[in-house]
Amino acid sequence: MNMQALQSKAQTLIEALPYIQRFSGKIILIKYGGSAMEDENLKKSVIKDIALLKSIGFKPIIIHGGGKEISKWVERTGGEARFEQGLRVTDPATLEIAQMVLNNINKALVGYMAGCGVRAVGISGKDGNTFLAEKKLVNGVDIGFVGQVKQVDTTLVLRLLDNDFVPVICPISMDKDGQDYNINADDAAYALAIALKAEKLVFLSDIEGIYRNFTDKSSLIAMLSTNEAKTLLESGDISGGMLPKLQNCIKAVENGVSRVHIIDGRITHCLLLEFFTDSGIGTAIVRG
Repeated sequence: MNMQALQSKAQTLIEALPYIQRFSGKIILIKYGGSAMEDENLKKSVIKDIALLKSIGFKPIIIHGGGKEISKWVERTGGEARFEQGLRVTDPATLEIAQMVLNNINKALVGYMAGCGVRAVGISGKDGNTFLAEKKLVNGVDIGFVGQVKQVDTTLVLRLLDNDFVPVICPISMDKDGQDYNINADDAAYALAIALKAEKLVFLSDIEGIYRNFTDKSSLIAMLSTNEAKTLLESGDISGGMLPKLQNCIKAVENGVSRVHIIDGRITHCLLLEFFTDSGIGTAIVRG
């Protein structure tokens, strides 16, 4: 390797230094999903990023879903995956499949972390009553065992962080009567980030971030204040699945989360590129 290449590596480390100093010891909550969960190379890239964050003093937490894998298993067992406004209609058989799939994904992620030399513990929202659930209705319609977060207990998660573990959380939770519910992983991530007053909440997605005009890829917004985000919502330029995501991002920041990132999980080492470079690669929503 020539001297110029070595100096370039050194410059990259120098650029990362102020970010490492700023966020070391802070809680970083990562909602893991999309292609980054399905492609083996991307999966390894994300896990290595998280392992590096952990090794330099960050306190990462992973929350994951498993929607596509759940749909696959529903169809394999002769069922049909049905949705209402993006939420899975969940009968008892589908809930059982969701529990099986999410548990398998959860333990696989713990194994990947162990392979990178990081101690991780896989839990569900049921463990330690981390998420107390209640039934979620869609425009007054009952869609089965789909829950929403009623209350968050951070005791177990904080205990794991204090003992140098990475919590890996799947959103299967239960209500006060012990009935199980599947909670949307995005909703669980917002609720936990607010309860923990996390420094960062990061969504790995299959889009580059938030655009002022989705058809114009040059209109990607690198940083968006909550006031600017509200103006963008009022303009009507945001629609589809990004609409509730941005609304919840604003809510998270206004309730104690320092900043929320929406980044493209299809990019190798996406977390490092967003956290440790001056330009970043996605959209950061901040107070203001």
